[in-house]
Amino acid sequence: MALKFELIMECNKTEARIGRVYTPHGVIDTPAFMPVGTQATVKAMSPDELKEIGAQIILGNTYHLYIRPGHKLIEDFGGLHGFMNWDRPILTDSGGFQVFSLNELRKISEEGVEFRSHLDGSKHFFTPEFVIEIEESLGADIIMAFDECIPYPCEKDYAKKSMERTVRWLKRCKKAHKKNDKQALFGIVQGGIFKDLRIESAKMTVNIDLPGYAIGGLSVGEPKEIMNEVLDYTVPLLPKYKPRYLMGVGSPDSLIDGVIRGIDMFDCVLPTRIARNGTVMTSRGKLVVRNAEYAKDSLPLDENCDCYACKNFSRAYIRHLIKAGEILGGRLTTIHNLRFLQNLMKDIRDAIRKGTILSFREEFFESYGYNK
Repeated sequence: MALKFELIMECNKTEARIGRVYTPHGVIDTPAFMPVGTQATVKAMSPDELKEIGAQIILGNTYHLYIRPGHKLIEDFGGLHGFMNWDRPILTDSGGFQVFSLNELRKISEEGVEFRSHLDGSKHFFTPEFVIEIEESLGADIIMAFDECIPYPCEKDYAKKSMERTVRWLKRCKKAHKKNDKQALFGIVQGGIFKDLRIESAKMTVNIDLPGYAIGGLSVGEPKEIMNEVLDYTVPLLPKYKPRYLMGVGSPDSLIDGVIRGIDMFDCVLPTRIARNGTVMTSRGKLVVRNAEYAKDSLPLDENCDCYACKNFSRAYIRHLIKAGEILGGRLTTIHNLRFLQNLMKDIRDAIRKGTILSFREEFFESYGYNK
């Protein structure tokens, strides 16, 4: 098999756990946050910088890489690892979220999804089988099944039809997947915010027997209380000895709350996206460094951070770069945000080991400003 999960320790007060995911390109200590590299690059970051901030695994996007430069071209370079010169694990999503976000540009059928490129309007057709073909060309260690991502809110009748189709597509993905010794195929639990649909989806997805499982369709606009409630009754239905991945979640509060509910892996564009807009995560909450109040501030972004930006530059300088439109500004804030989350996940793992994850949550929420 291409993937092995080792469960190292479980918390006796919560569902939090420490594990290790073994892949052909290295080991991932969990719980882990995975930076998103949509187009075969984590925006503003070089592979060496990603290693320096502690990234164990990064993501690529099937839709975007199919559209440009094309999966066959990437395959000719030895897959994503060779193409982008990254020798650690990679996960590719199925492109489902991107395809379904095209709205008027796509048509859904049992066979698959017809859509038009956001670049040139050209027509394309994704089936579960073709998505697996693309992902096999990209060569990631973990690949995601093709699923339908429904919006929030969504009518229950449609959520049920969509969830059932996602399960049927998963079966087709598994049948089409030939590189089981090199790539681990994960299934995705859907069902919107409806408890009975989530439970049904989890049971049917687990019955297909895969190396790992994801929970999709959350963090799409629903209140965080609802997301946590869905996790409360969904995660226990996933196998104990396989990795559990919550898709599209990257805010510090949701990372901690997800871990407490038994999630092992997370990803999100949030830290890199807000960084480019001049917002950083710090041990005392969000800081919008582009604001005028930091024009003469000699402090680092976060006095408790050990990243390159914080060790070398002031808030005043970084603000100047961002206001001037200099590339370095967005690079420094991105380096900081990704390092902040890698440090957060390390602190979370340490807290689980010590049995203090609940007090860690309380203290972090207080210092970050979530309790205000």
